[in-house]
Amino acid sequence: MFGIDAVELVLLIALAVILFGPEKLPQFAKKAARVVVYLRGIANNAQTQLRSELGPEYADLEIKDLNPKAFVAKHMSAEIQAIEEARADLANAKTTVTSAATMAKQETRSATTQAAAAIKDKNSTAAATVDSPVLFDDEAT
Repeated sequence: MFGIDAVELVLLIALAVILFGPEKLPQFAKKAARVVVYLRGIANNAQTQLRSELGPEYADLEIKDLNPKAFVAKHMSAEIQAIEEARADLANAKTTVTSAATMAKQETRSATTQAAAAIKDKNSTAAATVDSPVLFDDEAT
């Protein structure tokens, strides 16, 4: 019940007999039982009051659930799962956006290279026409 095995229980009984004697031991056992019953009643009342104040969502609340980790694991598991699913969706979206951005960069580079080649070809043909002498009248202007 309290995490005491048989050997420890025998040692505690022997120690109690030695310390209190066989005459007073029943009195102390009754007092110890009353204290345990009283403490158990306090714990049950506290648990009942806590359940009533928290509302019907927490009607299945246990004393061990007051540990923050256990409380979150029991009552927030659906929300935690939704957050994990959203995190996975965001990771997938990031991968998609990254790959789309990479493809856009590659297409931009190839388009820039093609445009530069076209401009270079245009400039070379324009340079060939510029090299020929242009006939004009100096006095006309």
